[in-house]
Amino acid sequence: MAFRKHLAGGISMGAVTIALASLATPAFAQDADANPSTSEDDNVILVTGFRASIDTSVEKKKDNTSIVEVVSAEDLGKLPDLSIAESLSRLPGLATQRLDGRANVVSIRGLAPDFTTTLLNGREQVSANNNRGVELDQYPSELLNGAVVYKTPDAMLIGQALGGTIDMQTVRPLSYAKRQLVIGVRGELNDLGKLNPDISDKGYRANFSYVDQNADGTLGWAIGYARMQSPTQEERWNAWGYPNLDADTQVIGGAKPYVKSNKLKRDGLMGVLEYEPNDKFHATLDGYWSKFNDDQRLRGIELPLQWSAASLQPGYTESGGLVTSGQFNGVEAVMRNDVVHRKSEIFAGGLNTEFAASDTLKFELDVSYSKLKKTEENLEIYLGTGRGGGVGATDNLGFTMPADGGVITFDPTIDYSDPDLFVITDPQGWNSCGGTVPNCQDGFVNRPRIKDRLQSIRLQAIQSLDSFVETVTVGANYSDRRKQLIDEGFVLTHSDYPADTPVPSEYLFDPVSLGFIGIPGMVAFDSWRFYNDGNYDLTSEALWTPGRLTNSYVVNEKVLTGFVQANFNSGPVRGNAGVQVVHTDQSADGYAAFNPGGGTIATPITDGDKYTHVLPSMNISFEFAPEAYLRFGAARMLARARMDQLNPGVGYGFNAANNIPGAGINNSPWSGTVGNSKLRPLLANTVDVAVEKYFGRGGYVSLGGFYKYLDNWIYRQNDIFDFTGYPTPGNVTPTFNYGIVSQWKNGRGGRLQGLEGSFSLPFGTFSSSLDGFGVLGSGSYTHSRVREGGAAPISMPGLSKWVLNGTVYFEKNGFQARASARYRSKFLAEVSGLSLARDRVMARSETVIDAQIGYTFQDGMLEGLGVVLQGSNLTNEPFITYYNNDIRQVRDYQNYGRNFMAGITYKF
Repeated sequence: MAFRKHLAGGISMGAVTIALASLATPAFAQDADANPSTSEDDNVILVTGFRASIDTSVEKKKDNTSIVEVVSAEDLGKLPDLSIAESLSRLPGLATQRLDGRANVVSIRGLAPDFTTTLLNGREQVSANNNRGVELDQYPSELLNGAVVYKTPDAMLIGQALGGTIDMQTVRPLSYAKRQLVIGVRGELNDLGKLNPDISDKGYRANFSYVDQNADGTLGWAIGYARMQSPTQEERWNAWGYPNLDADTQVIGGAKPYVKSNKLKRDGLMGVLEYEPNDKFHATLDGYWSKFNDDQRLRGIELPLQWSAASLQPGYTESGGLVTSGQFNGVEAVMRNDVVHRKSEIFAGGLNTEFAASDTLKFELDVSYSKLKKTEENLEIYLGTGRGGGVGATDNLGFTMPADGGVITFDPTIDYSDPDLFVITDPQGWNSCGGTVPNCQDGFVNRPRIKDRLQSIRLQAIQSLDSFVETVTVGANYSDRRKQLIDEGFVLTHSDYPADTPVPSEYLFDPVSLGFIGIPGMVAFDSWRFYNDGNYDLTSEALWTPGRLTNSYVVNEKVLTGFVQANFNSGPVRGNAGVQVVHTDQSADGYAAFNPGGGTIATPITDGDKYTHVLPSMNISFEFAPEAYLRFGAARMLARARMDQLNPGVGYGFNAANNIPGAGINNSPWSGTVGNSKLRPLLANTVDVAVEKYFGRGGYVSLGGFYKYLDNWIYRQNDIFDFTGYPTPGNVTPTFNYGIVSQWKNGRGGRLQGLEGSFSLPFGTFSSSLDGFGVLGSGSYTHSRVREGGAAPISMPGLSKWVLNGTVYFEKNGFQARASARYRSKFLAEVSGLSLARDRVMARSETVIDAQIGYTFQDGMLEGLGVVLQGSNLTNEPFITYYNNDIRQVRDYQNYGRNFMAGITYKF
């Protein structure tokens, strides 16, 4: 079946084998029954599992013409990483960004997740954030049979992207030779312990998978279920920033350290029904559902320092233009007992049918539907010593900064664990509820909501030819996507306002330690229960803050893609060539909003555009010597603008003082910040070259390079905007209708290039006495040069110049042991701010080390039973971001601790 074979793709050995670095037993056979094994009757040593999957990958690579990377399960339900993101993180040229200690999103070849398309069984997936990058921790690895990463596209690949395309795959039951049933259970423990009293440091995982078929092998079915409750504990140091103390010296402006505990619950369900009654007809119906609940408790203290009424005392120490120790007097702390509830639910399903009209002509129809709903409730509950700034007890707070950056420690002079001192109030006067209620913010709740829906239909015909061109495929794909973000936020005012109220004793916990910053304890209470018991009045911030409306949007995209592809084969030369014609009809709804002083005024707006692009592609594989291949790929590729950039929202102001006769563009009364629903995609011309040499069973070396020339880049630029018809304060008549605004625009482009190398060395190839031992490794170097206007070249989001992976392993006679490490150099990270907004900040380099050891019984009563012990983040590597290109100016220091798992699996 042409489409299925295209989905499965080939396997880029350079990527494949490093995926084996996965501590969770990833391997590379596409199907469990595909693992090569031979009997003693053939006088060949039996090879199964991990090593067999490497062998299978090598063979698949030889048959492939595109440059791809692959991770596959060595057996049913046997990709036991936390998610498929963890497994992908070990492939050459791929790097993940961690969130709460787990791999969350993937960058390919230095391009951020927004430049990557994620598919499931060849169909584009919706995303849980406010843009396009799919959060892969939503997908349990136990329910996936693997994933193929296309680094070079072909014309049949729908959803190709600038960085690459990830195609996750579920099982196909008719490829299994017999019934299989797998059950697995694991316990999990975090070594930081229980940092908050209401979230455990222990968790578990359980999975069940079943594959079977009827007696004549024409109908097959598969079902899988995975349940996870994973503990995450985190000591987190966060700085507001580092303002200037004087012309030559900077000092910390404020801090927000806290301890954070997560209870991550995820349920996943997968089902496949496959029917092939004869060689004329084949149908596959598959569905995937996942529910993801993230329950968090965050307890900490905001410490306003230089950016407050607090004063830095004489006698401070300075090094390299940064104050490294000293004392602030008059520090008025804001104590926080915060809660986050994040819920996300995904469904994806599709029907694929094939019909052979003749021996040489096949037709294929594929229809699919996926949807996502995500809700968040980010609750902030404040305690302080008095209502409003300059009221109540203050601290004379000493501080010391580590020499190389990191967590600043404090020496307090007041007792932060005293519930009579720290009471329910608005300690800093952060809000006046639009000027109507002074010091009204005793807390806050953000409630962003996302809905994403995508449906598509694909029809293609495959004609076989008896010539140099083996097959020609002609087809079309139509997709319709609608994504909505609603941004809501509410000020919480305690029902006893304006009184300062102690926390009722029935809600109090024992004090929580902030010992990692030098504060032995803080007031802790059940703020979630207190909030839900009706103790706060809620006031919508949108009444006076236009940004709540201008951040909300609906984006619609209707894309029709026609394609033709020829696959050719002539002895040592194989490949494909083709073209896509992509027509896009995009539109978006948003708001134009401003506050003239008496409250928010908003007007709905709609905008959009239509355009067509032609995307040719070609891949060639040339066997220039036995088992040695030269690969070449060239293509024109696109990546659509981010969803939040397509938001047409207009946040604007009107300065009545400039509303005078004769006003022009340079003294216009209008100003604003604007989205752009007419943005065109990023386009690039790309070239890839790779050389690969194979030897023995499972051995190879690979070296490749790529070059991408970006026609354009999207960034904010000053532009002239027509405000005709927009409301004005008091409905005055504008004397001039144009203004200069900051707007997302397509601008000049740049280039991206890199080198990638990888290897697999099974030691048994060199000496039979070393059979079972092996090593895998990969490394990539990526460089970019992209400018935003006439400015200096920027750091591209997600780009680490160096990404390195390595694994050493032993597997034989049921025993297996592996250790792996992955390194990425510093990069520009994109982290979530308020209401899912993007913040960009540099992240320090990191090295993450994982290991596992296990044994699977080969015979006897316990045959099929496996036991495993795993450890992740064994060196307790923190995730660190920093300001101003100075690693001492830490923005976030996130210490996740080590996670240990022990469990069993049983295969019937």
